[in-house]
Amino acid sequence: MQWDESHLSRAQLLSLIKLQTDIAKLGHDLAAVLELVTQRSMQLTESDGAVIEFAEGDSMVYRAAQGIASSQLGLRIPRQTSLSGLSVATGQTLRCDDAFNDPRVDRAACERVGLRSMIVLPLQHDNHSVGVLKVLSVQPAAFSEDDVAFLAMLSELLAASMFFAARYDYEDLFYRATHDQMTGLANRALFLDHMRTALAEAQRKNTLTGIFMIDMNGLKQINDTWGHRSGDAAICEFARRLKQNSRESDTVARFGGDEFGMLLNTVEAASNVPAKLERLKTQIELPFEFEGRGLPLSGSFGTAIFPDDGNDIETLIHLADQEMYHHKRVSKQSR
Repeated sequence: MQWDESHLSRAQLLSLIKLQTDIAKLGHDLAAVLELVTQRSMQLTESDGAVIEFAEGDSMVYRAAQGIASSQLGLRIPRQTSLSGLSVATGQTLRCDDAFNDPRVDRAACERVGLRSMIVLPLQHDNHSVGVLKVLSVQPAAFSEDDVAFLAMLSELLAASMFFAARYDYEDLFYRATHDQMTGLANRALFLDHMRTALAEAQRKNTLTGIFMIDMNGLKQINDTWGHRSGDAAICEFARRLKQNSRESDTVARFGGDEFGMLLNTVEAASNVPAKLERLKTQIELPFEFEGRGLPLSGSFGTAIFPDDGNDIETLIHLADQEMYHHKRVSKQSR
C-alpha cells in the first residue's frame, strides 16, 4: 500500500498508523472494522457523520453509519441517483459543497438529515469499486482539499483491510460485513436492512410484522465464574437456539455482546405472538452442558408489532427495548 505522505501532517500520519494498528487487532471481524473506520473518519475530520456503503445490485446500502447517519443503518438508496453510486461508477472521489444546490444529489434525502456537504471516496480493489466511504457535515463547504487527501489515504487503508479480511473474495466480503463473526447470525446492519424491507412489504400488503428484542441473561456471571471460553460457548448456543426456533423467512441477529434481535417477517395475528414467545423461552432454557458443567441459559424479551405499536423502525425498536429492559429488571429483582 503506497501512501503519498507529503500531504499529511504529523498528527494525521500518526492517526493513520494508530488506526492501522487498531484495525489489525480486530483481525477478520470486518463489521467491527467498518464501524471503527466510520467512527474515526468522523472524529478525525470533525464531521457530523460518516457512512460506509456497499454497492449491492442496483442499490447502495449503508453497512456502517455514525453521527447524523446512524439512524439510517441498513438504508438502501438507488445507485443511479446518488453521489455514492456515481463514485462507484467512475471510481472517483467526489466532493459536494452544498447539497441544496448540487444536481448530482437527492436534495430531499439530504434535507431529511440536515446534510449540506460531503466527501465520497470509492473503496477499490484491483480497480474495481465495491462501495464508498462518505463523511457528512450539516454545514455547507465544510471540507477542504486537505480533508480529501487525508480521507483518500484512509479509504485506501480501509479497502486493503476489507479485502484482507475477506481474502479477496467479494461474496466473503459481503458475508463478513453483514454477519456476526462469532455466531454467524446477521449483524445489526443486515437486521435493519431486512426490517426496512419487511415493513415496506407489510405496508403494501396490509399485513403484520413483529420484532423481538432480546437480552441474554447471566452472561457476566458465566464469564466471571467459569471464564470467557464458557461465556463464548453460552453465546453461541443461545444464538443457535434462537435460529433453530425461527422460520426461514425470519431474521435472527446478534447486535453485539449479549444483545440479539429477531424479525418476524409475517405475523398472522398479534394475539399469536405471546404463545410464540413462550415456546421460544422454553427452548432457550433447556439444559446446556459445556465441558462437564451446566450453564444456565435464559433471556429477557421485548416485543413490538407493526403497525399496531408503531409505523417506523425507531419507534418499534424503542418500544421493544423498553419492554425488554423492564423484564430484565424484574428478573434481577426476583433472583
